[in-house]
Amino acid sequence: MYKYFILLFLPFFGVAQDNASISGYIRDKNTGEELIGVNVFIKELNLGVATNVYGYYSLSVPKEKHIISFQYIGYENLDMEINVVEDRRLDIEIAPSSVTLDEVEVTSEKLDKNVTSVEMSVTKLDVKTISKVPQLLGETDVIRTLTLLPGVTTVGEGSSGFNVRGGNVDQNLILLDEAPVYNSSHLFGFFSIFNADAIKDVKLYKGGIPANYGGRLSSVVDVRQIEGNSKKFGAKGGIGLLSSRLLLEGPIGSEDVSFMVAGRRSYADLFLALSSDPEINQNILYFYDLNTKINWRIGKKDRLFLSGYFGKDVFGIADLFSFDWGNTTGSLRWNHLFSDKLFSNFTLIYSDYNYSIGTPDGAEEANSFTFKSRIRDYHFKTSFNYFLNSNNKIDFGMESIYYVFNPGKIEFAQTIELDQEYALEPSLYFSHDIKVNQRLNVQYGLRYSSFYKLGRSTVFEYANPDLPQKDEIVDSTKYGPNEIVASFDGLQGLEPRLSVNYLLDDEKSIKASFNRTRQYIHLISNTSSATPIDLYRAAGSYIDPATVYQYAVGYFQNFNRNMWEASVEVYYKDFNDLVDYRAGADLIFNQTIETELLTGIGRSYGAEFFLRKNIGKLTGWFSYTLSRTEMKVNGPDARTSISNGQWYSANFDKLHDFSLIMNYQLTEEWDIGGNFIYQTGRPTTAPSGKYYFEGVAVPIYLDRNNKRIPNYHRLDLAANYIPKRDPNKKFYSSWSLGIYNVYGRRNAYSVFFQADQETPAVAGQAVITQANRLSIFAIPIPFVTWNFNF
Repeated sequence: MYKYFILLFLPFFGVAQDNASISGYIRDKNTGEELIGVNVFIKELNLGVATNVYGYYSLSVPKEKHIISFQYIGYENLDMEINVVEDRRLDIEIAPSSVTLDEVEVTSEKLDKNVTSVEMSVTKLDVKTISKVPQLLGETDVIRTLTLLPGVTTVGEGSSGFNVRGGNVDQNLILLDEAPVYNSSHLFGFFSIFNADAIKDVKLYKGGIPANYGGRLSSVVDVRQIEGNSKKFGAKGGIGLLSSRLLLEGPIGSEDVSFMVAGRRSYADLFLALSSDPEINQNILYFYDLNTKINWRIGKKDRLFLSGYFGKDVFGIADLFSFDWGNTTGSLRWNHLFSDKLFSNFTLIYSDYNYSIGTPDGAEEANSFTFKSRIRDYHFKTSFNYFLNSNNKIDFGMESIYYVFNPGKIEFAQTIELDQEYALEPSLYFSHDIKVNQRLNVQYGLRYSSFYKLGRSTVFEYANPDLPQKDEIVDSTKYGPNEIVASFDGLQGLEPRLSVNYLLDDEKSIKASFNRTRQYIHLISNTSSATPIDLYRAAGSYIDPATVYQYAVGYFQNFNRNMWEASVEVYYKDFNDLVDYRAGADLIFNQTIETELLTGIGRSYGAEFFLRKNIGKLTGWFSYTLSRTEMKVNGPDARTSISNGQWYSANFDKLHDFSLIMNYQLTEEWDIGGNFIYQTGRPTTAPSGKYYFEGVAVPIYLDRNNKRIPNYHRLDLAANYIPKRDPNKKFYSSWSLGIYNVYGRRNAYSVFFQADQETPAVAGQAVITQANRLSIFAIPIPFVTWNFNF
């Protein structure tokens, strides 16, 4: 199939006959790890390319002598003179930089990808950067670090997920070695599931999303695990106040096969058990996760990867209540080189998210019950990178996803289960990166997706299909296995993508992007923050796919030989067919979920400012976002409208979002850092009035999200002690310590309204309603972590 794609575009490009290709993998000299995004550059020809997500590159050059530069931040530059007479395989190993930060400042690295790349609204973070950011209890946290970037936020501490440019938490495609993750949080959102020891690379797409990604509206977070040291056995880990972790890696037999296994567990439950109070020592609260990976280089043209993730949270209160949830993912990938210019990847993926809530084992039989829910999907993906020449790169492929939804199952005296739902989501994509001239780069692409809701379920028919009501069911249809219940295809499945970069000079550029994306599965929730017990449901007879059109323009500039990078981006997003809920909606264990939902539109717009210092003793970034996110549900009557059909603020709308992150290398062994965060308080719904029923005041809610909780701000400080390593010793360690919420700000997680308990009711007078603030952290929280390697 790939030949036909290529033949379509060959007439547009003149391919010189006296050129040859230089291609290969670029690896870390110490570990054998493939490196993502290494710059491969020939200065005199002004030609360059970056390695793909598997560390592979291909560059077409004239048949003559060239000096090729390999440059990657944190690694030593490597320049090689190559006499090119024919196509050549050139695998390279580069060494981590061993020079001091002051010396790094005067090197001539071409680290200007943020200016020269056609990508915009994209941020790449390495684990070294993430580990310098102070976090709660010293836990290095990938997701929390992303929320310190412009355009990314959460609804508050203790909230699951994150919001990107006005998108809900379910609108983020989170990938771990290409496998989707449906819940990225541990401990109700305080920590992410990503063990930083096992992570190699994190890339966030907020806009200009490439055509090879689909199925979500707002962002892609592409997380890649390390492959395991192929040179020698090693281990590292850490012991902190909340959890401990351990990673083992090394070759298996030879350098062609390596493994990685990393585990992490919290131990709050161990401390609870030490209490003499039975109301405390019988409680349970912990999480664990396990990351695994094996990779095998089968000759020069083939590579196999087997990756897995297993994680779970467990929470229980004596014999009254138990709750657990977790993710399981697995991916098997095969890389194959059809030629020096054609790189391919074939992937099989399994993903499973499930939760269970009820009474623990040993509870009285009369009170025993369990509620379970689950979503699984099975993927098959193929992707191809064709390096046509130095100015043209073509990507294309296909993907097919089979979903199995288990909306709910209750086990008590008898078992009751909602109908399972099944769906199929096939898609194709094509993308072309073209360097039109020395100043203009363009990436355009097209994704085509479709969706089929399949049978083994019952679909109800209502007297008014546009306004389903539980008491207006007139008929039902039972669909057999694999019968098509509803289909979404045709021209609506087209998702065009376009990004343009125009270089003003070597240090400045203007970028623009447009993308249309479509989402076929929805998170059904009527809380301001997603919780582990929220449900995913598929588009079907009464639920349409959601779509968004996003437009963005940005200005990018580097200063002082790429020591500083700066950008300003403005964006506008137009959402359609968003799912919202009716007032008083009952979403748990509901066979007729469509009777509780409403459909509306949304809009989000804003400006993002970003300034980052990459090199020197002082590093870090400043980010500021000015934005608005609003929704509108306007039906023919009050039952199908929200806030009288007017625009209202979304749950995660924040006008101002400011972050300052700094790290200073105090000495060769000590560095200190800090965060300061300020955000506008998120919206909340306050009662507009009240009435009395049998002497009890009942609040009346008219306008949704009509008030805001207090503004949020917090200061964190941390220090890292990394002793100078003795090359004769295999074991070495370091310390991290700091304070979260230094000045004890009592930030509001939520605000709730109730009658004033201190003011007695007086006949003939209204009861006073007061607002109460719920805070999770109201004091400074110190932390210390001991890290070790051997």
